[in-house]
Amino acid sequence: MVSKLKRILLVEDDPRDVELTLEALGDYNLANEVVVAGDGEEALDYLYCRGNFQDRPNANPAVVLLDLKLPKVSGMEVLRHIRSDEKLKMTPVVILTSSREERDWIESYQLGINAYVVKPVDFHDFVEAVKELGVFWAVINEPPPGSVDRVGKR
Repeated sequence: MVSKLKRILLVEDDPRDVELTLEALGDYNLANEVVVAGDGEEALDYLYCRGNFQDRPNANPAVVLLDLKLPKVSGMEVLRHIRSDEKLKMTPVVILTSSREERDWIESYQLGINAYVVKPVDFHDFVEAVKELGVFWAVINEPPPGSVDRVGKR
């Protein structure tokens, strides 16, 4: 299974949600392939190989798990950048947010997200939702050829 794992970009500013997400992904040995960005600016730096990420492999992550309510650059703005960039626009984006605002939901889909998941308040529900997302996007889903970095196959 290790050779099929692909990187996940988790964009989340709440340390508790980061910890829960990594714990859930760790149950399937996916946590070691997660890059965490604590705000929208850091996510864009990762995606565009800037700043602390200038030496990372050029391939896109298998999926971006994106919170909407972020400091510096909002999740919606990160999504706009992804969908307007020729090299990034095919990257799957899953909104993982506490926002139940209809306008966020509609705008996210209009911008081309792959899924919109409202973070469950219940710990077990949250862990199960993240496990399913991680397994699907990092193991099962087959992205377009050459679009992601498969660990160990650079």
